[in-house]
Order: sequence, then structure tokens, then C-alpha cells
Amino acid sequence: MKRVRAILMAEFCTSIIIALGIVALYEFEMIIMGTFATDEKNEFTWLTIMELVTLIAIPLALKLFKIGMVNKRLKQTKEKALLLWGTLRILLLSFPLILNTLLYYLFMATTFGYMAIILLLCMPFVYPALGKCYCEVSTASEER
Repeated sequence: MKRVRAILMAEFCTSIIIALGIVALYEFEMIIMGTFATDEKNEFTWLTIMELVTLIAIPLALKLFKIGMVNKRLKQTKEKALLLWGTLRILLLSFPLILNTLLYYLFMATTFGYMAIILLLCMPFVYPALGKCYCEVSTASEER
């Protein structure tokens, strides 16, 4: 279980570090901000896509282990399933977080920034603490 937790923790920390790295690169003006700021058609397209992805990813990531199929897998193969579904849950939040952060600096549209902040605020809810890993696997075993 400790190996699974270490892998999940590495994924969790890496995604936050990448997002903060993007912020640092743009804020210290190592990369030019607002590269696509005048491209309104692309901005609207990306904004629509990322709003939908963010609105779907957050509740799905937070309730993933309550879904029947996932819960059943956690009951059958504890550590293997926890690694697979835990990784998916972290990626459901981290990919939109990184993409929204990047799009904020490319388009300089605050909506991308707000979505990135909301996703960052959701990350602690999927934090892979060791006790939480044991609890998620044992809760899956006791349910149903």
C-alpha cells in the first residue's frame, strides 16, 4: 500500500509543480504572455471546451470511488485498483488544471484562471494520504 501511495503522491505533486512552473515562467516574463489574446474565435472554442471539461471532471473525480464498477474493482483487487483509479482521479483534476493555467497565460482570459484556481482548490480532496488509501480500500470492501 505504501508503494501505491508513493506513486499517487508523485502524480499529485508533479501536477501541481507543473502548474506552478507554468505560472513562474509567465510571471517572470520568460515567456511572452497573451500570445493568442487577439484570436477571439479560438478563445471561445477553448473556453467552451474547458468549461465543459472542468464541470464534468470535478464531480467525477470527487465521486469516482462511489461508482459501482469502481467500488467493485476496489473490493476485488485492492492495491492494483487503487493505483489505477487513484491515478485516474488525480489526472481528472490535474490535466484541466495544467491546461487552464496554460490557456490563461496564452489568452489572458480570467475565466481560465478562475477554473484553474477552482481545480487547485479541489486537489486536496483527492490527496493520497496513507490512511485515506487504507480507508478507501476497506470502505469498498465493507460496502455492498
